[in-house]
Amino acid sequence: MGHTTILSLTFFILALVAFAGARPANFLQDFRITWAGTHIKQLQGGSAIQLMLDPSSGCGFASNKKYHYGRVSMKIKLIPGDSAGTVTAFYMNSDTDAVRDELDFEFLGNRSGQPYTVQTNIYAHGKGDREQRVNLWFDPAADYHTYTILWNHYHVVFSVDDVPIRVYKNNEGRGIPYPKVQPMGVYSTLWEGDDWATRGGLEKIDWSKAPFYAYYKDFDIEGCAVPGPANCASNPNNWWEGSAYRQLSPEQARKYRWVRANHMIYDYCTDKPRYPVPPPECFAGI
Repeated sequence: MGHTTILSLTFFILALVAFAGARPANFLQDFRITWAGTHIKQLQGGSAIQLMLDPSSGCGFASNKKYHYGRVSMKIKLIPGDSAGTVTAFYMNSDTDAVRDELDFEFLGNRSGQPYTVQTNIYAHGKGDREQRVNLWFDPAADYHTYTILWNHYHVVFSVDDVPIRVYKNNEGRGIPYPKVQPMGVYSTLWEGDDWATRGGLEKIDWSKAPFYAYYKDFDIEGCAVPGPANCASNPNNWWEGSAYRQLSPEQARKYRWVRANHMIYDYCTDKPRYPVPPPECFAGI
């Protein structure tokens, strides 16, 4: 292979990486502080950060760019001990007031000794109210765990340590809204939600335990950056659009059923007082 050919191939590979959204190197490179910078501390040279909640404020950060399809993941270590009333959120949001698209992880604090609950929600074309809650099967404050959102033309999959806990299929052909038109930014916040977060608001924050800390590292965004090449989002060759990512594998489906059978504590689809007739997406399966 000639020198010119090698150079051409190198530039082609680099272009592909830029085209599909390279993996972020650190917090400073790909994110910005959006709220209470005094409560966010960079660790390990910017490869990890600490978020703090105290009586004066929570805090938050966001990606510098929006993304149109792809995969987003972060390793998070949640608030230890008595974290009742706190909410640690990791989500994607179109940041459009009128017709919002949003994909939410919300980690709801607990009283010491009780399981941590993760709530997921999906807004498509401005309509949300699709909450599901799962009790985590491990202590998410003892160590870092990986939380991932995969978003492609076929489905949205929320995963915890590669275990799917939520699947929302693209069923636009059946008249079910699906987030596909708007790019979304990546956000995270730590805030007080004791009017609803723990046992429906019965458990309040014990401020004597403050400050509360959550930790993040290994920020990983691989997707079509906006602004960026206009045809990236429609490119079927993006790896997240590949056949392995269009539906759950048999092993993933087994794990997904295990989570739903053993750890799901709320599903809007089965909330009869709220939805006497379940919304149509509830019959879509995985």
